[in-house]
Amino acid sequence: MSSNLRVVKICVFCKNEFVARKTTSKTCSDRCASRFYKEKLRNGKVAAEELKTEIQRRPKAFINIQELTVIQNKDNLTLKEAALLLNVSPLTVRRWH
Repeated sequence: MSSNLRVVKICVFCKNEFVARKTTSKTCSDRCASRFYKEKLRNGKVAAEELKTEIQRRPKAFINIQELTVIQNKDNLTLKEAALLLNVSPLTVRRWH
């Protein structure tokens, strides 16, 4: 049983208007569908790598309030203490110096 349904839609890849034969159609052609699929995969991989980078940027050790007050009361700080106090990596503190 075939459907005589005709729906005017806009292609998610090329943004051109087309007549869809199904309500689930998103693209106007097989070419746009394959390109949209590849773009979706590429964007997913980029997002995953950005998430990995963001996780690596987070400080590895969280300090509690007591340690923070001890560090703040010191006259001279070590590189790691300064990095913890500023919530950056020790390498960043070294670059700032």
